[in-house]
Amino acid sequence: MEREPVIIWVRVQPNASQNAVLGFRDGALQVRIAAPPIKGKANHELIKYLSHILGISKRNLTVEKGMTSKWKAIGVSGLTPNQVRERLDGLT
Repeated sequence: MEREPVIIWVRVQPNASQNAVLGFRDGALQVRIAAPPIKGKANHELIKYLSHILGISKRNLTVEKGMTSKWKAIGVSGLTPNQVRERLDGLT
């Protein structure tokens, strides 16, 4: 039986000079992404960056809501909620 993905809310700031996690604010992870919000480039870079910082494959991350919004619900498969929390807490 496959588990439901863990959902993390992310607020993306595209066109940054470099990718960076700014911490949690208003219940969402604040992330700067060094890609423009054009033709899904920022979403692609966000998934790539989150896979790196969480230590999981890109295929384990999906944009569940907010494809064209700065506010996104990201689905994380392959990790428990505690594992996601521990890995993100280590960044802030």
